[in-house]
Amino acid sequence: MEFLMALVIGTLFAAGTYLILARSLLRVVFGTVLLTHGVLLMLLTMSHRLTPDQAERGLPAVLFGYGPFADPLPQALILTAIVIGFGVTSFVIVLAYRAYQELGTDDLEELRGVEDEQ
Repeated sequence: MEFLMALVIGTLFAAGTYLILARSLLRVVFGTVLLTHGVLLMLLTMSHRLTPDQAERGLPAVLFGYGPFADPLPQALILTAIVIGFGVTSFVIVLAYRAYQELGTDDLEELRGVEDEQ
């Protein structure tokens, strides 16, 4: 299970990094969102400690109705970070849309004022 989570987290980090390196402002915003979700998923995956017996049986971090439970504090902090991240992301999307309306482009090089040499 942890290998699968590591694969998903690695995919999120790779896709987020690829999108952040793009020239489009909207792709940079979406890349930041993917990186944020990758970090939150990594923290959630690493926040539980299973005994060797539980790890052998492949039990999840949160057990419903039996056995030890995972620490709820990291889960609560991650949920709070998701809500704050949603608010910040929505603000940045509106800011990018407003910049596109005013300047007519979402290309980062043009927003910076760098002219293409062609």
